[in-house]
Amino acid sequence: GADAIPAFDISAACAGFIYGMTIADQFIATGAARCVLVIGVELLSRILNWQDRTTCVLFGDGAGAVILGPARDDGAGILSSRLFTDGSLAGALHIPGGGSAEPLTVDGIERKRNKVHMTGSEVFKTAIRNLTSASTLVLKESGLTSAELDWVVAHQANLRIITQVSGRLGFPLDKFILNIEEYGNTSSASIPIALDEAVRDGRIRPGQNVLMCALGAGISWGSAIVRM
Repeated sequence: GADAIPAFDISAACAGFIYGMTIADQFIATGAARCVLVIGVELLSRILNWQDRTTCVLFGDGAGAVILGPARDDGAGILSSRLFTDGSLAGALHIPGGGSAEPLTVDGIERKRNKVHMTGSEVFKTAIRNLTSASTLVLKESGLTSAELDWVVAHQANLRIITQVSGRLGFPLDKFILNIEEYGNTSSASIPIALDEAVRDGRIRPGQNVLMCALGAGISWGSAIVRM
């Protein structure tokens, strides 16, 4: 029933929800929009090589959404957000075939060049380093310390990555919202799914400070601090 309103896609892989939320924040802050619906949705099962056990066992399909509106007078809202991309690392997690650089052929399809390819060790190291630095930056810009955080809703990529980020931020793992064991890595859908579950079950409440962070193909990543 929302007729004649603008809608567009964002391609930022697993970091897509952070990108979408930050873009929506700009529309609202400038007065160009009053409320914005941000949706993270993935059908990764369509682009997986089911013979490649280094990728197919990790990912899942899912969707989650938030509605953003003007901040209330009690200090709620997005306190800080930062987005980054390093294209030199794109080959660590990508779909090599099907674009202008490598048009798809019958041979390419047979070799699964139109499916996800990942160098896991490179993504692992990059994720820990970049998620930690981006999260530290938004904490500083928000004037907060790790001790003043209530929850972290991280992209549900890998529990080992999240554990490493927890240690480097000095924020306990039991304050991270985790559901990776239920759904796997649902890419841009993982943060809104975890956020929704934690709000519904009462863990995340109004007035709490929540850090969100994600990294994905591109390589693109970002973090945000939200006061609920």
